[in-house]
Amino acid sequence: MSRTEELIARSQAGDPEAGEALVTENAGLIWSVARRFIGRGTDADDLYQLGCLGFLKAVEGFDVSYGTQFSTYAVPKIAGEIRRFLRDDGAVKVSRSLKEQAAAIKIARNNLTSALGREPTVQEISRQTGFSPEEIAVAETATAATESIQRETGEEGFSLENVLTDTESEEKMVEAIALRQAIDRLPEREAMVIKLRYFHSLTQQRVAKVLDVSQVQVSRIEKKALTKLRELMT
Repeated sequence: MSRTEELIARSQAGDPEAGEALVTENAGLIWSVARRFIGRGTDADDLYQLGCLGFLKAVEGFDVSYGTQFSTYAVPKIAGEIRRFLRDDGAVKVSRSLKEQAAAIKIARNNLTSALGREPTVQEISRQTGFSPEEIAVAETATAATESIQRETGEEGFSLENVLTDTESEEKMVEAIALRQAIDRLPEREAMVIKLRYFHSLTQQRVAKVLDVSQVQVSRIEKKALTKLRELMT
């Protein structure tokens, strides 16, 4: 029996010191999951504490007969506890200034659409509002739906996790911890396309309008980015 399994057994038997030892020895794992949720309106330390709660629930429910490593079992429990809190507490919180920017951009977009008889480019909206193209993209996507790498796209019907891996669901959850780090290593435009497509569920056509490029270009950028992500994740 490994030390981790020994501590789990002791904790399940009612030994609080064993549970504390497990949390201390797995602090890195808990932080690696909690960091994924930084920037959603909850303090990092609070996210860590929520992660600890999910971790201890994993300790309580773990059974060696599952045939998986404890860390593999614990990761979705940790993430689930944090997600549950964010959902019940209002999910992703968008700052007032960002909401005001998004509202101004929406008004400008509607006015320009009426005046031009077509969807305006991001540069035209930029000139109208005074916001940079990057600020426009951030404001519009920040006020979109809650991020989720598990959400399926409307066009192809697959999730980013399914694109990147073909392993079992528990392994996907573990690999998802490194996904954001891999995305951050992509060139800026490729990273933005991935985030807009899979974290905010925008269609390729919508992404093309945000970035002021053709849909064909978006498709090429997306395929290139996915290829790089597969390499980074292996």
